[in-house]
Amino acid sequence: MDNIRFVLVMAMLMISYMLWESWQIDYGPKPQAIISDKPIVAGDAGVVANADPAQPGAQQAASQAAAAQVAADKVIKVKTDVFALEIDTEGGTLRNLDLLQYPHEKENSAVSAAYALIGMQAPAKDLSPIRLFDSSPEKMFLAQTGLVASQNSVAAPDHHAVFTAEQTSYELADGQEQISIPLSWTNQQGLKVTKTFTFKRGSYLVQVEQKVANQTANPWVGKQYDQLLRVEHSDKSNNNFIRTYSGGVVYTEKDKYKKVKYEDMADDTLNVVSQGGWSAFIQHYFAAAWIPPADQENHFYTKALNDFRYVIGSYSPDVSVPANSEAVLKSQLFVGPKIQPVMEAIAPGLELTVDYSWLTVVAKPIYWLLNQIYGYVENWGVAILGVTLCIKLLFFKLSKASFQSMAKMRKIQPRLKELQERYPDDRQKFNTEMMAMYKKEKVNPLGGCLPIMVQIPVFISLYWVLIETVELRQAEFALWIHDLSAQDPFYLLPILYGITMKIQQSLNPAPIDPLQAQVMKMFPIVFTVFFLFFPSGLVLYWICNNSLSIIQQWYITKHVLEEDAHAHH
Repeated sequence: MDNIRFVLVMAMLMISYMLWESWQIDYGPKPQAIISDKPIVAGDAGVVANADPAQPGAQQAASQAAAAQVAADKVIKVKTDVFALEIDTEGGTLRNLDLLQYPHEKENSAVSAAYALIGMQAPAKDLSPIRLFDSSPEKMFLAQTGLVASQNSVAAPDHHAVFTAEQTSYELADGQEQISIPLSWTNQQGLKVTKTFTFKRGSYLVQVEQKVANQTANPWVGKQYDQLLRVEHSDKSNNNFIRTYSGGVVYTEKDKYKKVKYEDMADDTLNVVSQGGWSAFIQHYFAAAWIPPADQENHFYTKALNDFRYVIGSYSPDVSVPANSEAVLKSQLFVGPKIQPVMEAIAPGLELTVDYSWLTVVAKPIYWLLNQIYGYVENWGVAILGVTLCIKLLFFKLSKASFQSMAKMRKIQPRLKELQERYPDDRQKFNTEMMAMYKKEKVNPLGGCLPIMVQIPVFISLYWVLIETVELRQAEFALWIHDLSAQDPFYLLPILYGITMKIQQSLNPAPIDPLQAQVMKMFPIVFTVFFLFFPSGLVLYWICNNSLSIIQQWYITKHVLEEDAHAHH
């Protein structure tokens, strides 16, 4: 077995897995749930009373219609250096959040120049920022907060209660480090709640505080909840070969990082308790996560609503606020790009939303290395080349053994051909003679295969690192490569990859079987076509890997043949 066959098998396995995932997304089980969107808190009749079980569909439709007709003065517009968003005064819900530093696409001056050269207009690019939270029904994604009063306490504002605001727009001014946006709610019994959102410069973390001022005659007892509501979402990137996980995640002390797929929410509601922890909806490159205080016991839940909407969130333990006193309930919301060092500093395990699947233990050191090299070179393309070189050096001894085995196989190839011609109809005799020749020449037919098997987890891990790392999104390399996460606009890198594959193939022993030899000749063409659709960062890695392999293989092959020549003299 040689490198090419291994690459083909791996590619087939990956394609099969991606096809299976696509099938699950398109044809997997769909939920039929119709439930209130408020958290179900055990033993609190007040919450159950809010949800009308007789008319759930009508209630949801009415609240949706109300949400769709929000008057302009009911929305507070907020702008920071990283966000542009709206806060709905109904519930203080965060919606229509744009990530200002992350446009959908970016201009490529090399492509524009090439089109201008042939007198054509370059295709228009969508330069608008990525919208994460969205109030439109087909893309609905909202961050909701509220309070749930226990049975004997006066009602408190949930995410449907209407708040009042001091002004309708806020903007982080130059030189200003943070802005706070207070919303107020009062009832006739004397309970006052002030919900405050704080945004800091350069930060994707939103601080949320709910201050409960109890002016009633009795103590107020209740819970705070934070939840994300989202319609089923799948990452429809331009690339059908790359499917990343999109769905819910819950991090708890016991289970650590746990994916909760949309179909899991439809089948069964999650109900777990943990000290600290967090809940999130994640997608390719971006995430939104509620992080309740780490020093309290939090209750995590999920729900499937009608219209393929899903809820994931948590509520706090009971908080008692005596008459004529106050209490402040806090939480944090992370919403933005999945940059691992940033997320590590926010909450334990939050960086795991950069989903390397079952190979995290191998992928995390590779990402660390990529980041370290980037720190010196400040070019992600060069960092990829650096990582490739380091991995090549790490496996130098193994590769050497593999290439030496291939060189020996190449050397005895003519004699194997002779054997095949001598015993064309006696397969058993041919195999016996062939094994005798392997033994005499000290050739291990598996010698080229086994060292490669050891490297498989590293190759797959590197694939996931390059696919999942948001820092590579729209990162420039050189010349015409202005986005390492997008395919090469001129397809030059895949063609270059095909050439390196052809050169590498010429250094390997050709199969004895003529049909197999013909099939092998097709591989560079097949893989060039396959790689046309891959992100240029990945293709860049394979070109560098192949080029280093060619140099190493050429040197070892030459060395083995020279050694053999000296031995015969």
